[in-house]
Amino acid sequence: MSSYIVPEDLRYSKDHEWVRIEGSIAIVGITDYAVKSLHDIVYVSLPKIGSTIPKGLVAATVESIKAVSEVYNPISGTVIEVNKDLETSPEKINESPYEAGWLFKLNPTNLKEDIEKLFSSKQYLEYLSSLKK
Repeated sequence: MSSYIVPEDLRYSKDHEWVRIEGSIAIVGITDYAVKSLHDIVYVSLPKIGSTIPKGLVAATVESIKAVSEVYNPISGTVIEVNKDLETSPEKINESPYEAGWLFKLNPTNLKEDIEKLFSSKQYLEYLSSLKK
């Protein structure tokens, strides 16, 4: 159905971010669709640990050979960890957007309400197919 990898256990934003919930922590990254749209990622600017970022605001930027793209926070929360490996190896996002290429971890402030507003994998795939028309 799609040439993009869309894991079923994640939630997705219309801006192509994903969220994985592990216990009370939310892990955020960009989707395979975003990675393939950007091509080779060469630099990442991550949020500061301890910063509180409301849902929908820019949390990070990803720079590729084609463009600089903003990463919007899909759920409100306080940044508790960033993927320091990306500082020296931003290509990990290209190689493994859902595992080694995660961007940051949040302590969510409004998890239940925010997560319900994000796409399921099925809804996200439907959204992607609507973009191609």
